Amino acid sequence: DRPIARRNARKRVLAALSYARNVIDREFPSLTDRSGFTKLKTFAGREKRMLASGYARIQTDQQIRGTALLPHGLGKTVRVLVFAEGEAVREAEAAGADLGITVQYQGANNDGAAQAKMIDDAVAAGVDGIAVSLADPGALEASVKAAVAAGIPVITMNSGSDKFKDLGAITHVGQDEFVAGQGAGLKFKDAGAKHVLCLIQEANNIGLQERCDGAKDTFGKVTNLQLSAGLADLAASQAEVKAALEADSSIDAVFALNADIATGAAMPAAEELGKTLTIGTVDLSGDAVQAIIDGKLAFAIDQQQYAQGYMSVVLLYLDLMNGHELGGGLPIATGPGFVTKDNAARVQALAAAGTR
Repeated sequence: DRPIARRNARKRVLAALSYARNVIDREFPSLTDRSGFTKLKTFAGREKRMLASGYARIQTDQQIRGTALLPHGLGKTVRVLVFAEGEAVREAEAAGADLGITVQYQGANNDGAAQAKMIDDAVAAGVDGIAVSLADPGALEASVKAAVAAGIPVITMNSGSDKFKDLGAITHVGQDEFVAGQGAGLKFKDAGAKHVLCLIQEANNIGLQERCDGAKDTFGKVTNLQLSAGLADLAASQAEVKAALEADSSIDAVFALNADIATGAAMPAAEELGKTLTIGTVDLSGDAVQAIIDGKLAFAIDQQQYAQGYMSVVLLYLDLMNGHELGGGLPIATGPGFVTKDNAARVQALAAAGTR
């Protein structure tokens, strides 16, 4: 079951970390100096140091979109560059704390061009590894390929499971968005819904479209609604959802592709109209989990984002430290899992403890 699977997954992560540290201790027993830095060697023979430090973990409930950069040279740090709010910060920081490296991040506001420039700048600065979400692969393709051509290992995470090979990345960490959508379609079918409205909160995000397509594949009648403002203006999104529901009375279910869209737009729109709808969402927030417990949301797809950011940093670390390229050329799946009324209380307790 899921609790056992999660415990086993945690054991595998801890085993990987232990293995990496044991390799370093075995192969380089004399490479710790008194300055507080750990001296490392790459296969090209370059010497580098990673500053060992700890830092606070930051909790957030939004969808992840980010870039993680591993350091090159004395005093450089690991940087997680986030271009939309997400758990990427907390995940990568947790991995950095466990591995003894520092993580920083910057925002790019869902702007593919801005993120591409960040990658270009990082490559020019001589970073050693990049973990990046391919929400807009067209905007990032040239920059990612340039990084790979420069000999920098790349891991994709969250979005891009069907694109990472084309760009030369080692592997992808996340869920297949089409498969996630298929799972949602089955949930709506089990609930007896007849017509699903699928809310897309970001333009040019192929992962969101794939979720709607997956739902249509298993459910059937799915209508997509592109929200003009998305997360930037939940009141406007609520008005657009309300208008769509008023225009088509056959809609009896809503598939929100973000937890804040579910609780901040879909649910209020239904309540305003006095309609009882089956509403499902993707990803978690405190409000969404409570809504599931209260019976206002049917389910949330959990792609287990914490594992995405954490494992991306670990995979880069293992590649740089010991030449491991994990994944076998295939994506490493972190989901989809489902949070329903059956397990929402447990997830809520884990979130309060800072592990979800």
